[in-house]
Order: sequence, then C-alpha cells, then structure tokens
Amino acid sequence: MAGSSASGVALLHEGMMTFAREPRLIPVKIKQLRPTQLTIGLREVAQKRKEWRTRAAEQKAEYLGQHLIPVVLGPGGKSYIIDHHHLARALLEEGVEDVATTVVADLSALEPEAFWVYLDNRAWMHLYDAKGERRAPKHLPKHVGEMEDDPYRSLAGALRRAGGYAKDTTPYSEFLWADYLRRCIKPSLLEDNPDKALQHALSLAKEQEAGYLPGWCGPVLKD
Repeated sequence: MAGSSASGVALLHEGMMTFAREPRLIPVKIKQLRPTQLTIGLREVAQKRKEWRTRAAEQKAEYLGQHLIPVVLGPGGKSYIIDHHHLARALLEEGVEDVATTVVADLSALEPEAFWVYLDNRAWMHLYDAKGERRAPKHLPKHVGEMEDDPYRSLAGALRRAGGYAKDTTPYSEFLWADYLRRCIKPSLLEDNPDKALQHALSLAKEQEAGYLPGWCGPVLKD
C-alpha cells in the first residue's frame, strides 16, 4: 500500500482497492489482525521475507511507516485487515510483533451478519479457498498465521511481475488470475516445476480466453 497522504486518498496494492479516508494510525499486534481472505501465496510471502532481511534496521522502520496495514474495525472492536495480508504474514514469520494500522472504517457497532454483508458488498473480503470454492465467513482464519496456501496465487503474482498482465484497480485481481490459471495448469506441474508453470502462464496470459481478466494485455485481434 502506498503510505497515507495529506489528502486522505490511498491506493491498496495487493487487492488494488481504492477509497478515500482520513488516516487514523493505531499500533496493533500482528497476531490480533483478523484476515478477510482465506488464502495467500506462500511463495509470495517467502519473497517478502527475503526482501525484509536485506533491509537495514533504519530502512525497516521507514518501510513499515510507508506500508501501513489498512483495517476495518468489526464487532467487538476487532481489527480486520483488508489488504497487505502477504506482508503481515511475512512480518509475523520474521518475528515482528507490532505493526501500524490505518482504520478505513469503524463498523464495530454492526451485528456480525450486517458486518459481513457490508464487507462483501465493498469487496473488502475474499471468501474463496485454495480450490477456488466460495466459503462462508465463519471459515475465515482467526489470524494471518492460519491462512491457507494457494500456489496459484503465488503463480499469479509471479506472472504479473514477469509482465504477463498489468496492475489493475479491480479488487483481488491477482485472485481472478489465480482462478484462471488454476483451470489451465495442472497442480503437479506447478509443484514440480514452478519455472515451467510460469512460462506456460505467460503463454496463457496472451490468449483471448483471458481477455476478461483485469490488466490483460494480450494481442487484440482485428476483424
């Protein structure tokens, strides 16, 4: 996420969600952050951990100040993270205990059912598991350390970095690409040869069948 600005406008990178807000910075223990998605890509987490280790102490502090974790306050005053799940998981695994959050909305007065409906309608949660099947909110992990690995989410991230598609403001665009790749690439290939799977994904990304996906930049066929 780009850091908070004086205008209160922010762009969330992981889900590419945009909204305006006045920043309210609150330190929270990472283990207390409640996920709003079931899965992450652990290869993505590993990459973020590697990048984190390369930073000097002062660089780490500056980085955290520029990457505030956006949260929504839900029933019971719990902090529900709505972006940067991979970063939060990476920091947790690197032994970081606290992180600065910015409150996007205070919905703590809502009943649970109304809270989940609101988040769903704002595209502030992603209720699909590692098989691409939609689940109920009750299946969301209690903290980021419990999130399930979706290898296709990692593949979608690698595909974007390789130029397979462009960043897009569509919420959870990487998960939409992951779902497409899940239907086209066998799990055995992705597990046994990630590099070959990425090359296959690069070819698939240019197919007309992928034209509905956010950030698609394949060739446009002329009549």
